[in-house]
Amino acid sequence: MSDQIFPEPTAGVFIFNPAGELLLLKSHKFPAKYIVPGGHVELGERIEEAALREAKEETGLDVYDLKFINFQEFVYDPSFWKKRHYIFFDYACKTDSLSVTLNDEAEEYVWVRLDEALALPLDFYTRVSVEKIIEGNLS
Repeated sequence: MSDQIFPEPTAGVFIFNPAGELLLLKSHKFPAKYIVPGGHVELGERIEEAALREAKEETGLDVYDLKFINFQEFVYDPSFWKKRHYIFFDYACKTDSLSVTLNDEAEEYVWVRLDEALALPLDFYTRVSVEKIIEGNLS
């Protein structure tokens, strides 16, 4: 059983460079899958603030122009390295830089076009949000 008492809200950040390419990461937390930067919303922090902070912490990138994509429920999914219940709030955003500095959570990164992203082994939840972006379903 999980040691959680409540679901944890998280912010996922779909970062696009000036060429319109999406940043994807590989992490030990989702073995053999591509994901996007993101993490927990801290107490007293708004979700949008968490998205900006997580992007900077995990990639070194300054991002702007956040647009809400969707939210997804992640309930004890075996694809994650720990038994957790998350609520993902995903945002698309832009950066003016290509200079990525990964923290210790990411193992590698790629910049790809959206159609190329769908051909990669994406985490299920990342794939859902990429498909929403392609459909144009942004707030």
